Amino acid sequence: MLYLALKAIFSAIIIVAVSELAKRSPGLGALVASLPLVSVLGMIWLWRDTHDTARLAAHAGATFWFVLPSLPMFLLIPALLGRGWPFWLALLAGCALTVALYLTMTWVGPRYGLRI
Repeated sequence: MLYLALKAIFSAIIIVAVSELAKRSPGLGALVASLPLVSVLGMIWLWRDTHDTARLAAHAGATFWFVLPSLPMFLLIPALLGRGWPFWLALLAGCALTVALYLTMTWVGPRYGLRI
C-alpha cells in the first residue's frame, strides 16, 4: 500500500510542478507538460511491477499510437479560445474531439494491423 501511495504522490508532484511553472512561464510549463513524463513513469512502474519486456514494449507502442489522436486537441483549444469561446466550453470541445479520435483509433487501428 505504501508503494501505491508513493507512486501517486510522485506523479502528483509532477502535475503540480507543471501548473506552477506554467503560471510563471507558459512556454516553459508547456515544454515540461509535453515531456512524456507520465509515459516514462508508467513504464518505470510497469517494469518494476512486472519485468515483462513484451508487455512493456506493447505498452510503449500503444502509447505512441494513442498520442497521435490527442494532438489535435492542442490546436483546437487555442483556436476556440482565440475566437472568444469560454475556457470550459473550449476544453470540453477539445476533450470531446480527443475521445472521438481515440474511439476512431481503436476502431481503425486494428484493421491496419495496429495492436493497441
